[in-house]
Amino acid sequence: MPREEKIYTVAELSEHLRVHPTTIYRLLRRGLIPGFRVGATWRFSRVAIEKWEYGQGQAIRPAEPPPRRGRKPHV
Repeated sequence: MPREEKIYTVAELSEHLRVHPTTIYRLLRRGLIPGFRVGATWRFSRVAIEKWEYGQGQAIRPAEPPPRRGRKPHV
């Protein structure tokens, strides 16, 4: 028998991501987070959320360190 996939509700996902439920709805309206509707409520696949989280982490990490700015050391 196949293992059942974990599905989050808005409340569970907001706890998992440590954000307010309003933030989840805002992300949904903008199409920035993967989710699906069951009747009037939203649900989120754990696997899809993990892929989304991984992609978010990649987006904020620079490919190489930025050049250093500031004063040169006094000699």
